[in-house]
Amino acid sequence: MAKTLVFLEHHDGAIQKGALGVLSKAAQIGGEVAGVVIGSGVGSVAEQAGKYGAATVHVADDERLAAPLPQPRVDVIAKLVRDEGYDNVLFAQSVLASDVAAGLAARLDAGLNWGLVDFDGEKGKAPQLQDTVIVEVGWASPVRLGIFRAGALDATETGGAVEVKDAAVELEDFSTQAEMLEQAHAEQQGPSIEDADVIVAGGRGLGEPEKFALAEELAKALGGAVAATRAVVDAGWYPYSAQVGQTGKTVSPKLYIALGISGAIQHKVGMQGSNVIVAINKDPNAPIFEFSDLGVVGDLHEIVPKLSELVRARRG
Repeated sequence: MAKTLVFLEHHDGAIQKGALGVLSKAAQIGGEVAGVVIGSGVGSVAEQAGKYGAATVHVADDERLAAPLPQPRVDVIAKLVRDEGYDNVLFAQSVLASDVAAGLAARLDAGLNWGLVDFDGEKGKAPQLQDTVIVEVGWASPVRLGIFRAGALDATETGGAVEVKDAAVELEDFSTQAEMLEQAHAEQQGPSIEDADVIVAGGRGLGEPEKFALAEELAKALGGAVAATRAVVDAGWYPYSAQVGQTGKTVSPKLYIALGISGAIQHKVGMQGSNVIVAINKDPNAPIFEFSDLGVVGDLHEIVPKLSELVRARRG
């Protein structure tokens, strides 16, 4: 029976939604499922994992783990894998998780598959060639490492008690050489694009960076988040953290509203998993209309303010 360990990345005292989704998938697969929480003062975080299928959560709580640096986390997880005999180590896609997974692959001489959307305990599935095909991927190493694409899995509460165990913190000398001097946080109102049920995304059709206020107002009225295409991010109109697409983030909200976005394949692969896609564009031949559930041909500068006003009136 396979043993699976899930890296439970957390922020502000809560496990990230993506990590909970991976934990839910591990619970569906079966076998022994455990999570690992790493940081300083993180004991209370572990209890959340039981609701999503973890029978055990290893907690590595140490002041040296306070900063979100990858190498100390590699030390902790590598020891757990060796001592406890885990067959699978799974991650939800993030900058930190990617660094940790890569370092762990080198440390354990284990295979790492990236961008997974499914996993059965032995083999996984991952989109390739700009999501035009789904390929089956496997591992040649005894330990299987996998990173799931952002938004690929839903976090499902299954209930259940969790056993919390202290994890040993034995750091290599080289793992303590890096020091985080400052950690900046982007100013944000409302949910992140990874967690939002509603996303309002802006493209070059907005015309200028100041017009992102239209997207922000509509997102605020709907209780959603604002996203952007690579073109406007590269132009400096909006932060990189909001980019959706092949070189940005993959999202799957219940509602995705695209404002002035042509719908290039690079953007499509990042949002095509949305439940309902609404596009507003003055170009009737824009490719985005081919995969939208609802298309509005018109001037977004006239339509969006009225739409925001109607939503606010409807919601009171």
